[in-house]
Amino acid sequence: MVKQLCLFLSMVFAGLMASAGEWHVNSFTGNDANPGTKAMPLKTLREAAFRVNFSSMKGGDTILLSDGVHLLTETVLFNNNRFSQEGRLTIRAEVMPDEPGWSPQRMPIIVTVVPVKANGDGEEARGLEIEVSHVTMEGLRFSGSPDYYYIDGRQNRRSYPIWRNGKNLEDLVVTQCMFVGNIDVMPLRVAIIANGNGVVVDHCVFYNCENPVVFGDEEGGVSRHNAMRYCVVYGPHYSGVWTTKGTAADFEYHHNVIAGCRAAWIADNTQTKYKVHDCVFAGNVLLTANGRGAAISSDFLQMENVKKDGVVEIEKNQGKKNYLQVKEGGLGAELGAGLFKK
Repeated sequence: MVKQLCLFLSMVFAGLMASAGEWHVNSFTGNDANPGTKAMPLKTLREAAFRVNFSSMKGGDTILLSDGVHLLTETVLFNNNRFSQEGRLTIRAEVMPDEPGWSPQRMPIIVTVVPVKANGDGEEARGLEIEVSHVTMEGLRFSGSPDYYYIDGRQNRRSYPIWRNGKNLEDLVVTQCMFVGNIDVMPLRVAIIANGNGVVVDHCVFYNCENPVVFGDEEGGVSRHNAMRYCVVYGPHYSGVWTTKGTAADFEYHHNVIAGCRAAWIADNTQTKYKVHDCVFAGNVLLTANGRGAAISSDFLQMENVKKDGVVEIEKNQGKKNYLQVKEGGLGAELGAGLFKK
């Protein structure tokens, strides 16, 4: 029995070493006892995170997700902070939007059914908790959580698909990803919420999320090198973007389409001036508001070439490549916002 156990462990170790640096995850054909190669993929993102966290290999790691549904039944934590700008942690789809053969149906779908846990003012569920620097997430589709969302002035229940708490962390890039929520069935409170520096949201689509992005705080009080560009935000129940007191004036914001919001921009600090150019802010109840949802002056936004009139139409034909993005030829299409970079 001991001999068989040793043989099994040696085979597992050999498999882990063979696939170090690149981990394939396939929810249909995978098995978490596999080495994680393309021919023998893992089944869950949780197992891939486990292997990344316990690896001491130098250099970057790439986790490649197949199409299909990837169910998160518990928070997937990344906490091995060994990455660098050159050797990143990348979590990406096997086929990206600009590649041949891509379609919206081929996007890996990450569904969070993580049980809510108590926090300071209610309950919350975190999907991917990225507590490391130098991370790229690309080509993924996130849904909301089936946990009933509520806010009654004292208690909140919230779902966060991507969460980064560390105020001393830096360099988180979320690109060519889609976030889709439904306030009644699959509420999504904040798609991306991250403290620290260098939070870059690029070529993403946010459809019917409560809030797409909240740019948090940094250890020293000022969060720098953040960006939101070439994004489509449609139908958020609260904000089109949320900047906190620590979001520095170097915030890069351009080529975004923000439509159908309660407030296009929520700011906790109106003393910091932000440059906004080549955007569409259309069909929003308020242009700017504070964290309580009350209207505030937009003087803190230095806007250039920003269209505020008209109607943004979203493509609802699931057979089209630009599904849930701006309709071809419609208002905002000229900005190049959405999943495609080419």
